[in-house]
Amino acid sequence: MKYRIVHNTKYVYSEPASLCQNEARLTPRTFYKQHCLNSSLDIDPKPVSIHQRTDFFGNTVHYFAIDSPHNHLTINVTSEVELKDSVFVRPMSDTMSWEEAVRHIKNDHSFDALEPRSFVMDSPLIAATPELYYYSKDSFTFGRPLVEAVNELTSRIFQDFTYSPGYTTIATPLSHVLQHRRGVCQDFAHIAIGCIRAMELAGRYVSGYIETVAPPGTEKLVGTDASHAWFSVYVPHFGWLDFDPTNNQIPEHRHITVAWGRDYSDVPPIKGVFFGGGTHELIVSVDVGKRDW
Repeated sequence: MKYRIVHNTKYVYSEPASLCQNEARLTPRTFYKQHCLNSSLDIDPKPVSIHQRTDFFGNTVHYFAIDSPHNHLTINVTSEVELKDSVFVRPMSDTMSWEEAVRHIKNDHSFDALEPRSFVMDSPLIAATPELYYYSKDSFTFGRPLVEAVNELTSRIFQDFTYSPGYTTIATPLSHVLQHRRGVCQDFAHIAIGCIRAMELAGRYVSGYIETVAPPGTEKLVGTDASHAWFSVYVPHFGWLDFDPTNNQIPEHRHITVAWGRDYSDVPPIKGVFFGGGTHELIVSVDVGKRDW
């Protein structure tokens, strides 16, 4: 499956901004089930400086700065991605209990075990609280296979929480989301990761896109696809396995990965500072379309 993604971000300022410095994480990753064929970044006004780096988690980051007065900032990224066929392979260790997985993560002192351990600990936006433990323990019963337990946790979040755009912001505490059972995909991914870590397992945050499908008899509108978020759990002897609690599914041919980290704070699409500008309006549009080339 091949996709073309156009992600447009525009800031409109009520007064001229004199300077801005930004980081963009908008280039899709290349890994075993996905290949980024190409990606181009177009910025208006033209930056005085721009450079690319790879962050701690292996995500592509573009830093850029504008030092002349400007009334708007437009960041347009066009990418082409190929997803490999049959990307979901049943883990050979799908009978491993979640308790065995915990022991494996704790006792494996190999170099490869260092990465998942960093996703067991609390992160800036996710703390493994007693409330998350008590929510998750109904899925993580004694001796239950890890993949089965996480799959049920994913389904429970899908059933128990209401998708409610605008109800939360990235600053909304996770305890508030858990109490009121409302939020968006970022919140649901954070809840799931908090539950995973409360059970002393490794969970990481994944940002990217999902292709939306128009209702029967209608055409898909350009710009109606959106940035999406889901989570991964570390399965010993297999690697990372993705789950999407917003849609109650294991991501396969419609999920396109851009970045991953401990939580949203590691992978925001755009972050930065600007001077002046007064108030500003943010306009974001994303279009994900299949390609036949």
